[in-house]
Amino acid sequence: MPAERESSRLSKSRFVSGLQCHKQLWWRVHEPTAPELDQSPDLKARLEAGKRVGEVARAHVPGGELIAFRNYEYDRKLAATQAALSRSGPAFYEAAVAADGAYAVLDILERGEQGFRLIEVKASTDVKPEHIPDVGIETYLARRNGLTVERAEVMHLNRECRYPDLSNLFVRKDVTAKVEAYLPSIPDELSAQRAMLEGPLPDVPIGDQCFAPYECPFMKRCWPKWPEDHISTLYIMKRRALELEAKGYHTLHDLPGDLKLSTIQARQVRSVQSGALVVEEALADALEPFSGPLAFLDFETVSPAIPVWNGCRPWDKVPVQFSVHIERQGGGYTHHEWLADGSGDPRPEQAKKLIEACAGAQAIVAYNSSFERDCIRLMADVAPELADEMGMLELKLVDLLPVVRNHVYHPQFNGSFSLKSVLPALVADLSYDDLEIKDGALATLELWRLIFEPEQFGERRRARTRRALLAYCERDSWATVRLLERLRALAGVAPAAGPIRRAGPARATQLELGL
Repeated sequence: MPAERESSRLSKSRFVSGLQCHKQLWWRVHEPTAPELDQSPDLKARLEAGKRVGEVARAHVPGGELIAFRNYEYDRKLAATQAALSRSGPAFYEAAVAADGAYAVLDILERGEQGFRLIEVKASTDVKPEHIPDVGIETYLARRNGLTVERAEVMHLNRECRYPDLSNLFVRKDVTAKVEAYLPSIPDELSAQRAMLEGPLPDVPIGDQCFAPYECPFMKRCWPKWPEDHISTLYIMKRRALELEAKGYHTLHDLPGDLKLSTIQARQVRSVQSGALVVEEALADALEPFSGPLAFLDFETVSPAIPVWNGCRPWDKVPVQFSVHIERQGGGYTHHEWLADGSGDPRPEQAKKLIEACAGAQAIVAYNSSFERDCIRLMADVAPELADEMGMLELKLVDLLPVVRNHVYHPQFNGSFSLKSVLPALVADLSYDDLEIKDGALATLELWRLIFEPEQFGERRRARTRRALLAYCERDSWATVRLLERLRALAGVAPAAGPIRRAGPARATQLELGL
């Protein structure tokens, strides 16, 4: 296994980046400290989850020898792999192979009857097309090192597995046929990538590869600076932006009148082209289910790839925190909050606290209520004595997201109906800027560490993190309060003890309010 210079070696991750785009690979190799490569909280969480899954997978192929050197200890890891393979162990974990200027670390090599089964472990719940090049380069390099790979597999998580029985946590899928079909293309691709890296930055036009199989971190470098109201902001049309760009349509103002659009897209174009907030008359009717007294609910969750609480499956979004604002009879709101303390199952106690917090509410307001519904159901699973009360909470859920999406558009939405996009446009005086935790990805990462990795926190930092998490969740539920108030004002209706009543005369089919 010949050693290669570190700067010129193609790791497996580099190789698959190069498959997506040579320009992306060039930047990754020549600018490894580029700010675009800084790990976001979401990416950090996914990488940590993948590492945990890989470690647990070894127990499902028992008796193996771990090649414990780190990946950056390149020569030592290769030498240790050679030594281990000379022995007769049943399996090897994290073995390293290198050839043709490339190297890879193999999750699991399991001895078979006539050679080895190469097993790539994935934290996903199925086999994806982008997994085949992953396994392909590993198989190619293993064979170049004289190893007989008789079978190639992807070992992924099984969504049917439920804690505490983890015996069926993984599914092993044979992908040998797909890998064999892919192998002939590898030598030429390796040569092309190595030659490209020795030259200047390659000229690669923008295209579908900017988005698939992953969104490129360097996209802003390649794409021209988008003008305001670029066609990529057209609702659920980001991928089609390339096609429209090629036809000469650069902004929503350029789109032809005969372009086929959905109702939501047409409302967006109308709003942007007029520079006005569009409010459909039917908004008033859509707000009728929002009858007081109301509770406004938001959950925060963690998603263990490997389930740790009864009845949970891989990647279930398990609620570990909630915030509720509930209307008081005499006016104003009372706030209730709850945050898990420790790694025990948070759901039984949380269910009781949630029922108490929502007591007296006629309806429970959420933004994208399918998320809250799933959280309530997961709590009900472990609190059968509260099944009736939890069922009533679920029945009371009313969703603000479709109300906004189907009746309102502001040019500043930029094609998104997420709460973080809608709120600044409709409720300009409320933001997350003053908070220490400002987004859900960071909240999820901090919740995970607080619950499962308490050793990372001293007492002072732990208290500060809990305060920051409570403040973030509180802001989310308060945002739904303020958003409903704004929608009522736009619809010309006022809250009442019974169904919402119109507060003004009948209006035209829509309002277009100048900004």
